[in-house]
Amino acid sequence: MIFSRLLKIDWWLIMAILVLFIFSLTFLFGYNEHFFWRQLRWDILAIFIIFFAGFFNWQFILSQKWFIYFLYWLSISFLFVSLFSSPLVRGTSSWLKLGEWRFEPAELAKVALILLLASFFSRRHLEAWQTKNILISSFYALLPAVLIILQPDLGSAIVLISIWAGFLLMGKISRSKLLWGIIFLLILLVLGWNFFLRPYQKDRLIGFLFPDRDPLGINYHSLQAKIAIGSGGFFGKGFMGGTQSQFRFLPEAQADFIFAALVEEWGVLGGLIIILTFMMIIVRLIQIGERARNNSFKFICLGTVLSLAFQFFLNVGSNLAILPITGITFPFLSYGGSSLLTTAFLINIIQYIHLESS
Repeated sequence: MIFSRLLKIDWWLIMAILVLFIFSLTFLFGYNEHFFWRQLRWDILAIFIIFFAGFFNWQFILSQKWFIYFLYWLSISFLFVSLFSSPLVRGTSSWLKLGEWRFEPAELAKVALILLLASFFSRRHLEAWQTKNILISSFYALLPAVLIILQPDLGSAIVLISIWAGFLLMGKISRSKLLWGIIFLLILLVLGWNFFLRPYQKDRLIGFLFPDRDPLGINYHSLQAKIAIGSGGFFGKGFMGGTQSQFRFLPEAQADFIFAALVEEWGVLGGLIIILTFMMIIVRLIQIGERARNNSFKFICLGTVLSLAFQFFLNVGSNLAILPITGITFPFLSYGGSSLLTTAFLINIIQYIHLESS
């Protein structure tokens, strides 16, 4: 039975993810073999998680509200622990160290928030615009978002708020409440600028507004990314031919700026293939969500689409210097295990949704 279910999983979704894995591993092999072997292990584990959707009865598991709330409050606990006891890594206290493995609680918070909001709105989708439901759902989103901002990790906090806002918009919120929401967002931005953002985060925003200022300081990252993308041309410089990444001019080429590094090696053509492949993943998730049998499953697909789309938008936007740098990685492409495995967990659930609706 399990084998027959495996044959019915969404292979287009699997193949698209594998294409991104190949791009990622090809670059990492030429960039840093240590990164390559570690990422290969994460990729294999992620595929294992995605493939074995047939082993879990997510219909039953997600009907247990205690499980969803447990996952949510577990992520909140991890965020508290990392905020107050974790050593700084790249200027943030957003990591928990478990032996040799470092885990980022913000990634678990994304999954927990998607499942919690999906459960919440699936029972209230016709009343999502009611003030009570807006306030309750905003608490669920703002609590982890504030803890993440304090770490500080602005990018992940933006993704969490965007997921919540997307759920509200899909719930057909009234125009008046939407206007109040925009006003509330502006107030949050003012408060964030004055009380939460660190000096280097403010410098990034100022550097984005004034791209010619301080090319060796606040705008160094974005300048090197633009050089990498521009020098790649249409067909690129070839495998290990990217001077910006190979000579280490491009910071975090394995993570935040892997898209720029890949475009330098494989050109605009390679960049378009990556973008179209990612768009294929988004389209498949939307199609699975449209066929889902219940509202909870539909909202899980929606939350996953919102999370992946906003991460893609923030990452590629910062690589192209059309958005400020937020430290968000490219899903399925950037080096790292926390984001990949938590996303694989969501894809596992979505594969189950696909199997149940087939």
